[in-house]
Amino acid sequence: MVSIENKRGLKYFFFGNLYFSEGLMIAITTVATLLYLREKAVPIPVTTLIVGVVNIPWMLKFFWGPIIDYFIRFGRKIFIILGGTLTVSCMFLVSLVDPGVSLVPFTLLIFLSHVGIGFIDVSTDAWAIDISTDKDRGKINGSMFAGQYSAWAIGAAVFPLIGSRYGYNFVYLTNAVLILLILLFPFVVKETSKREVKQKIASLVFKEFKKRTVLLVAIFSPLVFMNEGIMSFVMPLYMRDGLRFGDVQIGFISMILPVFLAVGSLIGGVVTDKIGRKSALYLFIGFNIVFTALLIFADTWWKLSIIYGIVGFLMGGHSTVSCALFMDVTNPRIAATQYGILTGIANVGLNGAGMITGSLIVSLGFARTFLYAAWVFGPTLLVLYFIRIKKET
Repeated sequence: MVSIENKRGLKYFFFGNLYFSEGLMIAITTVATLLYLREKAVPIPVTTLIVGVVNIPWMLKFFWGPIIDYFIRFGRKIFIILGGTLTVSCMFLVSLVDPGVSLVPFTLLIFLSHVGIGFIDVSTDAWAIDISTDKDRGKINGSMFAGQYSAWAIGAAVFPLIGSRYGYNFVYLTNAVLILLILLFPFVVKETSKREVKQKIASLVFKEFKKRTVLLVAIFSPLVFMNEGIMSFVMPLYMRDGLRFGDVQIGFISMILPVFLAVGSLIGGVVTDKIGRKSALYLFIGFNIVFTALLIFADTWWKLSIIYGIVGFLMGGHSTVSCALFMDVTNPRIAATQYGILTGIANVGLNGAGMITGSLIVSLGFARTFLYAAWVFGPTLLVLYFIRIKKET
């Protein structure tokens, strides 16, 4: 067994690797499934609604977190393994289902696969909080998001290529195999349990969320991720139905976003550990407003690629800083629960905005949808202004 607590390189690699599995599921949902459903002639509003529905488990972190904290004596690793097993099983089964014939079972299986990923995500976050400090929390978040976005980038490029050549059912089977391989890493990593007794979850949660700063961060969390939700859903549809690109071309251009998200995450982690959380958020969000709005001029593949890449870099930066802020205000005794609540609320903003993206496109058009994605940062900055952090590192 390998201990990672005092080995920064291994620590960053391990958590980045676990988040890699999450990135694969993001690529499956936001790229492969969107294209697969459109190939089966499912209407755009129904397509984005289904993708939003299967992402609902990411909103339910407030449910998975207490389970993990309640059974804290068993550690975090066991829930990573159990969650991964559920995801792999469902991915294998969904590869056998044709959404053109059985849309409901297809949706349900992907939904359950995200339940498994939800347990991986919450357990990984809690484990990271257990062994991190203020001095390396930004960099740990950077490594995790870099792993997630790298997988998203690879999946965005490779999954449509596989789907166009061998069928999208083979994409889901490939994803099952990749996540199964990732599950081998937790088996060789040693986890040191720091708490052996049951936690009084409810009383601690209520105590924490009575704090003004925690409440403001809870309001901030869904707002800061709404832009990412809209962008993740709108871009594959814009390229397919707006610019008439083919699936393979869409896949390679879609890869640009997560590649620059990964770079932005790493830079964002370093920057926020140096200049503080709020300063870094003002910097990344401010520029993101400008470049998201500039997407209205992206009517060729090269314009789209340049602006899309910059948006991805900025998005990765403020996502990493936001999650570091969530960790800062989280009580380690209820790490899975409190951080799960904050990130679960964040996913309500991300996924909720994504679910209505199809309707926005139909009613407003692609250009106005881009402007709306930029506008949502206005309330975000307003709430951020009122957040008071006693000590920024």
